[in-house]
Amino acid sequence: MNVSITHPANFPTGDRRTTLVLLPVRRPSTVPGVLLRAAQILQANGLWQGDYLPDPLDREVCVPHFLRPMSVIAALNCAATGDPRRTSQLGDVAMGVVALSIDGGPYWTDFRSLQAHVEAWNDEAGRTSDEAVALLELLATTSERAA
Repeated sequence: MNVSITHPANFPTGDRRTTLVLLPVRRPSTVPGVLLRAAQILQANGLWQGDYLPDPLDREVCVPHFLRPMSVIAALNCAATGDPRRTSQLGDVAMGVVALSIDGGPYWTDFRSLQAHVEAWNDEAGRTSDEAVALLELLATTSERAA
């Protein structure tokens, strides 16, 4: 019996053992992918109004950030990077797509105006996570429906 002891699933005695292999989570690489992933995150965690997430400085809540309710912008960041507080170029482009589709977009189209427009929409009284999920899914599938 030829058993290689350098194989990670083998003991020196020749016995086999199971090996846990953690593969990284695939991040979306397109804007529609980020929008769909953000919709999934909001559907699972819920919509948060007023800030990116509840207790962002971890003073009272010990739940990981990616499992907390979050705003639309935080969900887009989380979908693109895995962390609702970390930004990326892809997440920023997706946020711009969302901003320009809400009420015809803001008057100014600089990054801060786009972000403020999405935040204002997110924080409207009575806004539900179902409305945010529906918007993100609609924007993600617009090109499919147009074809």
